[in-house]
Amino acid sequence: MSPEILGPLSCLGAYVLGSIPFGLVFSRLLGAPDPREAGSRNIGFTNVLRVSGKKVGILTLCGDLGKGWLVGWIASLGLFPNLWALLAVLSVVIGHLFPVFLRFRGGKGVATGLGGILGLHLLMGLILVLIWVVTVGISRYSSGGALMTFGILPVLSWFMTHDLQLTIVCFVLSGLVIAKHKGNILRLFEGTEPRMGSFSRKFNI
Repeated sequence: MSPEILGPLSCLGAYVLGSIPFGLVFSRLLGAPDPREAGSRNIGFTNVLRVSGKKVGILTLCGDLGKGWLVGWIASLGLFPNLWALLAVLSVVIGHLFPVFLRFRGGKGVATGLGGILGLHLLMGLILVLIWVVTVGISRYSSGGALMTFGILPVLSWFMTHDLQLTIVCFVLSGLVIAKHKGNILRLFEGTEPRMGSFSRKFNI
């Protein structure tokens, strides 16, 4: 099969995989509340953790991170032309942000995006995870950790790889994730954004 056909098919497959709403799937399988109907109404890890409990939250994190990692790891094998491989990583995140199975209303892409980078470039991914952990640990803002991590991503990509195509894809990925956090950004400026661990109030990931 030619790259002209295989490339778009890989992106389509990545998008469909990204569209799987693990937060909703595991909540239903384990008889937990629908995360779309409580808390922040987000299908991501943090809201699922708060609404459905630790077990479902951890499974959601593993699922969202794992689908990104799988596509990133396959992309790293060099089975596709570089640009198509990078677009597949972007596609799995787009699938999570705008899932076809949930009328294009998805999560914020943090776990799936980190998973994609971990699969594509392990060291870069680990540095990003460390940035997220340290930022959240200091600020206690989950959204702050996400914004810091994905704000740094394009710069880190360029300095670590000098790969223009990868850096452009990382820039687009960062833009998508940050745009999904526009409500969080507003609350951070207003001083009304709940801190991590305050399960009685709204917060997103």
